[in-house]
Amino acid sequence: MARKPRWKVESLENGVVTVNLFSWDYYGDFIYDEMLDYDFVYRGHRCSNWRLESTLDRLLRKRHGFVRESHAAEQLECFKYAARGRRGSHPPELKTENDWWALGQHNGLATPLLDWTVSPYVGAYFAYCNTKSDDTPKRVVYALGENVITKKSAEIQKAHKGIERAPTVEFFKPLSDENSRLVSQNGLLTRSPIGIDLETWIKQNFKGEKSHWILVKILIPSNNRENCLRELNIMNINHLTLFPDLYGSSTFCNMDASIDRY
Repeated sequence: MARKPRWKVESLENGVVTVNLFSWDYYGDFIYDEMLDYDFVYRGHRCSNWRLESTLDRLLRKRHGFVRESHAAEQLECFKYAARGRRGSHPPELKTENDWWALGQHNGLATPLLDWTVSPYVGAYFAYCNTKSDDTPKRVVYALGENVITKKSAEIQKAHKGIERAPTVEFFKPLSDENSRLVSQNGLLTRSPIGIDLETWIKQNFKGEKSHWILVKILIPSNNRENCLRELNIMNINHLTLFPDLYGSSTFCNMDASIDRY
């Protein structure tokens, strides 16, 4: 007797592949069968139609109708001045732009960064943990090939002649102790060129790629949300472990009160 299909590869074009899982129950199988031996990092979205676009891009486009690198520089300079005297006594020195952006990212600042995690299950948690009226029928976990993106960005950087920032995608992990959430989430950050979402960047820079998975869009039905969260909680993936602060404690208790046998 033929085995019931668990997922379907819907499309693969320019390095971007869409995979449709028929149930949350098959997520672990898919990760084990297809993803385990590769260098992917993960990010979950509650709505499958959300783009891989930074909060700063969305904010500036709403205000100006367009986005420039100079807008990002103004935002960062404003944050540096606004943060004076508010980082506690003897705060560690932040030596790079990315260190400052990372500090702001986890304190509510609109930045050009996106959060990722090396754990596909943490990525799934962020896809499922919230629910609102605009939920789509599918949740999505994005998987991004770190090594191949880094290699492509090095080629772009080498060929770049201008004085402005090269249009690369950069991965980094801040060393500052002020990023406790990132540590708890086994996380890392990407910084993309201002004004372009990550999927579009990949399609432009991997045009014609039809054999390798550079960005994987894993679509999963929304209708099994509570079972998903209960399963992840058993794996110790919840707001209590991912957010080591009172916000995480409060959100964990709210979820415990709203989901039977959580």
